[in-house]
Amino acid sequence: MSSGIERLQRVFAERTRPVLVPYITAGDPDLATTEQLLDALVAGGADIIELGVPFSDPMADGPVIQLAAERALQSPFGIDELLEVVARFRQRHDTPVILFGYYNPYFRYGHERLAAAAARAGVCGALCVDLPPEEAGPFHAALRTEGLALIPLLTPVSDGGRVDAARAICDAFGYYVSVTGVTGLSLEGRGSIAERVAEVRGQLDRPLVVGFGVRTPEDAARMAQGADGVVVGTALVDLAHRTAAAERTAAVTTFISGLAGALGH
Repeated sequence: MSSGIERLQRVFAERTRPVLVPYITAGDPDLATTEQLLDALVAGGADIIELGVPFSDPMADGPVIQLAAERALQSPFGIDELLEVVARFRQRHDTPVILFGYYNPYFRYGHERLAAAAARAGVCGALCVDLPPEEAGPFHAALRTEGLALIPLLTPVSDGGRVDAARAICDAFGYYVSVTGVTGLSLEGRGSIAERVAEVRGQLDRPLVVGFGVRTPEDAARMAQGADGVVVGTALVDLAHRTAAAERTAAVTTFISGLAGALGH
C-alpha cells in the first residue's frame, strides 16, 4: 500500500496540468454534510482535498472561514470523528486528503497519536498554518514516521532562509500564500504573482500550489501560471453555506467543475 507521501507525489507526477485543491471546513454545519461535500468535490474534479480542522482562533482566515469554524465548533465532535469521515471517504475514493489546521489542536491531540490515527484513516498529510518550518521538526518527524507529508507554507515575504527551511521538511509539495493577509482577499491589484511563484518554486525544488483569493475560473487560470496547482477555499465555503441543503452538493460539484475546466481538466 502506498504511503500518504507517495500518493501526493503521484498526483503531481501523473498530471500534465495544474492540480485543483479545494478546501472545506470539517463539520460545517455538520459531519454528515462534510461527507456529502467530499463526494461532490471528487465529482467536480478535485485532485487533492484540504479538510479544515475547526479551531476557535483561526488567525490566518478571513470572516467566511472564521464563521465556518464557529459553526463547526457548535457540534460535539473532535479529531477522532473527523478521521472517521475520512476513513469512510477512502472506502469510496482514492483522492488524497490532507488536514488543514492550526497547531493547538494537533499539539493537544499529540504528534505521534495524530500521525498514527491519520494514517489509519487514510489521510495523506497535514498543513499547519501557525507552525514555522524552523520549529516543525518534531511534528514533521512524527508524520514522516507514518508516511505522511507536512505541507509547508510560504508567502510573498519568505526569504531564502525560510524557503530553505521549508524545503528541508517538504516531502510532497509546498503551499504558497499569494497575499500577505487573511484568506478571501481579492487578487486585484496584486501585481505579478506568477513571477514570485516561479521564483519560490525554483528555490523550493518541489511542486508548489498557490492559494488565497481564488474565486472564479479566471482567477484559477491566472494563479496557475508558474505553479503546479491552485487552492480554492473561501469562495467554496461561502457557496456551500449560502446554498440550500437540497441543492448544495450539485452547486459545489458545478463550481469545482468550472475551476477544473479552467485548469485544463
